[in-house]
Amino acid sequence: MVTAVAEPGWHRIGPDPAIAAWASAARQAALDHLATTDETWRCGGTWFVGVDALPNAADGSLHGTAFPWAALPLPPEPLHKAQLSVIRPGYPQLSPDETPAAFAFRRDRDAAHLDGLLAIGPDKRRMVREPHAWILGLPLNEAPASPLTVWDGSHALIRAALLKALAPHPPETWGDTDLTAAYQQARREVFATCRRIELPARPGEATLLHRLTIHGVAAWKPGDSAPPEGRMIAYLRPQLPSVSDWLTRP
Repeated sequence: MVTAVAEPGWHRIGPDPAIAAWASAARQAALDHLATTDETWRCGGTWFVGVDALPNAADGSLHGTAFPWAALPLPPEPLHKAQLSVIRPGYPQLSPDETPAAFAFRRDRDAAHLDGLLAIGPDKRRMVREPHAWILGLPLNEAPASPLTVWDGSHALIRAALLKALAPHPPETWGDTDLTAAYQQARREVFATCRRIELPARPGEATLLHRLTIHGVAAWKPGDSAPPEGRMIAYLRPQLPSVSDWLTRP
């Protein structure tokens, strides 16, 4: 398992020509996808979620361009199709399906969240259903607007809080255990004690996050700029075998 992100919970990589080559191929694939997709943009037309949007192969290669494994502190492994996250000017705007409180949290707290902890059922109880191994962001165009944000060292606090909440339960049931209260309390502690950092990046660079790091997307600020397609980043999050691995591996 990767140790390069263990201390602060995030790691900058590059610039590297292999990363840049993959980003160039992915950018064209992203533009092609945006031109033909019927997926609805969220947040008042300012956020394209783009789950599984890019046509990379399981080895990460895209249209003949190899995935830059050699430039990353990661062992090669099978990959899902990359997410294509696109932000447009004015992000975020209020969506019809978003409460005023949820919108305020998105605007003021970057919609800070923990990947893999999903809102399940009509009451939206938080459960670990996607135990990711790591989170890798690869910028596809020159756009410093609405950067990725992280809370420095938050992964250590989140790990301790969730392990404490899950301790009374058998590990085989952890994926079905309601972690809503423990997670919300831990996130409040993260906001109170961990430094928020903005991580803008350029094509040829990459951002690697520890899977338990609290992260989000900064609101579009006056003076921010991006190409006509908006700020585009590809994300990859391969999964681990179990919730126990998710919480106990380095």
